[in-house]
Amino acid sequence: MSRFPGVDLLELDALLTEEERLVRDTVRAFVDDKVKPIIEECHREARTPLELVPEMGALNLFGASLSEYGLPGLGGVAYGLIMQELERGDSGLRSFVSVQSSLVMYPIHTFGSQEQKDRWIPRLASGEAIGCFGLTEPDFGSNPGGMRTTARQTSDGWVLNGSKQWITNGTLADVAVVWAKTEEGVRGFLVEKGTPGFTSSDQHGKFSLRASTTSELGFHDCRVPADAILPGSTGLKSPLMCLNQARYGIAWGGIGSAMETYYTALEYAKQRVQFNGQPIACHQLVQEKLAWMATEISKAQLLAYQLGKLKDSGRLKHWQISMGKRNNIWLARECARMAREILGANGIVDDYPVIRHMLNIESVYTYEGTHDIHGLIIGEAITGIPAFNAPERPAAKKKEAEQPVAAGSAR
Repeated sequence: MSRFPGVDLLELDALLTEEERLVRDTVRAFVDDKVKPIIEECHREARTPLELVPEMGALNLFGASLSEYGLPGLGGVAYGLIMQELERGDSGLRSFVSVQSSLVMYPIHTFGSQEQKDRWIPRLASGEAIGCFGLTEPDFGSNPGGMRTTARQTSDGWVLNGSKQWITNGTLADVAVVWAKTEEGVRGFLVEKGTPGFTSSDQHGKFSLRASTTSELGFHDCRVPADAILPGSTGLKSPLMCLNQARYGIAWGGIGSAMETYYTALEYAKQRVQFNGQPIACHQLVQEKLAWMATEISKAQLLAYQLGKLKDSGRLKHWQISMGKRNNIWLARECARMAREILGANGIVDDYPVIRHMLNIESVYTYEGTHDIHGLIIGEAITGIPAFNAPERPAAKKKEAEQPVAAGSAR
């Protein structure tokens, strides 16, 4: 299998530090050597490639931004490059690492007690333990503030009731970071696998993210001890902070998916001969598509790089992350479509990775905040006017308006 050479039309490698290039190249080699040989089979069989988890742990891909517990404490750009290369392999694989890092290890590290951190972070970092993040519910995706899952305090702990849906790694997880409404507002809880009243089941019939486990979580008078609460979690802003971490990585991941479909289309176009005995790459219509893809990928790289520099300087804002996620996943979606067109009938078979990326990106386009919701987040930032709430309607003429929409969905 040939090595992926990268896509760098603007000589952006010169902007990267030696460490950042080393991180990228290490993960790039891992994807080429270990992921790509098995990922189509995983997609066909709808299974998560758990055999890769120990090696990803050994490479410090879980919680790479943390510096405690022997973790590397990478900067924003280096972390983003990890997400880029993983999603070049498969969106489901990047989702696995993103959830483990940004949605499980991050909240435990940020909001957890010392005992919780000491117990879980080393095991999650090595891949010995797997985690999941429970925020989205069957009736509330883009409006997490409407959640119905509750946590009631008792004399010796908490009782959780409710359900969560579209949860990555749900049935695989040893621990779930679960968000529930309490009398004091939304709080986070660590619910361990096997806790009485805690159930999980897989979502079947997916045509997207088939190499990723997606589940529903149920809580039926689920009793957890008093020390299961994340003591530093305070309100809905806590899970939204986690989502900001994950969305940042997704903005980089979209570049990886786009690079893979673009490079596949480019190589195919140079080899596929039609009509006059020349490769289809000589035709204007094909070149225009390739030129568009290459240009947009270059622009996305610049956007993601700047987000990384803002993150490292502590100046990154949530709406800037929305801009990156919205633009770069849209780009990946368009690149997958154009690559499919260039490959013709070969674009729909898994001899090539294009159709798998095309299917996967439909999920990424929706989760962690839909394309439209991120547009509203950006819109509020530039106008100062929130547009999530529908205008009030006279009760006598129309039924009561639905619950206002909040700022993004999760998984």
